[in-house]
Amino acid sequence: MSELSRSQVETALKNHLDPYLKTDLVSAKCLRSVDIEGSRVTLNVILGFPCKGYEAQLKSDLTGLLKGLDDELDVSVNVDTKIASHAVQKGVEHLKNVKNIIAVASGKGGVGKSTVAVNLALALSAEGAKVGMLDADIYGPSQPRMLGISGQPDSKDGKSLEPMLSYGVQAMSIGFLIDEETPMIWRGPMVTQALEQLFKDTKWRDLDYLIIDLPPGTGDIQLTLAQKVPVSGAVIVTTPQDIALLDAKKGLKMFEKVQVPVLGIVENMSTHVCTQCGHEEHIFGQGGGTRMAAQHDVDLLGALPLALAIREDADGGQPTVVKDPDGQIARSYRDIARRVAAKLSLQTKDYSHAFPKIVIQ
Repeated sequence: MSELSRSQVETALKNHLDPYLKTDLVSAKCLRSVDIEGSRVTLNVILGFPCKGYEAQLKSDLTGLLKGLDDELDVSVNVDTKIASHAVQKGVEHLKNVKNIIAVASGKGGVGKSTVAVNLALALSAEGAKVGMLDADIYGPSQPRMLGISGQPDSKDGKSLEPMLSYGVQAMSIGFLIDEETPMIWRGPMVTQALEQLFKDTKWRDLDYLIIDLPPGTGDIQLTLAQKVPVSGAVIVTTPQDIALLDAKKGLKMFEKVQVPVLGIVENMSTHVCTQCGHEEHIFGQGGGTRMAAQHDVDLLGALPLALAIREDADGGQPTVVKDPDGQIARSYRDIARRVAAKLSLQTKDYSHAFPKIVIQ
């Protein structure tokens, strides 16, 4: 058996199309090093997205590829994660201690956006990232209940708020500061100001991702937020229903106008499976998310079912990703989380923190 060269290894690895990056690891510059000593080959791979649930499969796939060159090879694959900070809208500065902000939006209410947002945050955390959740729905905050959090946040210095913690995720919501049944009878400017304070005055602690659960719609509030909050990418949640898709397209166009990359679309309530007989039915239509993704050249990140457990888990303060971590629905959320983070990892990186600020006096 002749010793392999690095070029032979790289050529073999180019045959592996990563399902999340949608390219090979060599082209994506994720192959950090190749160490060859006789029949022993060690690959060191660094991914730009959290991947605990995918790591074993990746190692197996890469090992199999190299074994295909020579079955006698002793292959070792090391997979690490390095999450970078990515570019945001021009003229908007990054938030201290937060690498990336991902907005979860919908054109209309009732499509399960908040449920998707909380499970996305928990899925990213389960994959190994440090995650925060900002509930930006001032009129109807739902994250406190979904995350099972009660009480008010601390303020150690009297100026800033300490984030609440649930299932390893840092969280902030207007719902922590008011009674659950108190209506927020505020005009748009007051809502925007309140949200900016929650966003900027919370002492987030070294987050890889801050998920923002935006209020539904595309009005003045949403546009102001999109212009003032440094967002690295957005996820649009819709159902397959034509009416929901029409509004979801408006949300997508809003982010395009403010130069925020849309990372993809999540089709929620895609199908319903009867808990009694197992019959599957497309209650809200079929293929709407796929057609919208193709029409606007964005990724369909995944499709989620209309399931009783998802609603019960969220209402009970234990979203499905933590209530049933080994179930099919939780696996779907984690797959979507990896797709979101992988898509973001391919965006332009932000290096502003690496340069000193020059002050001329």
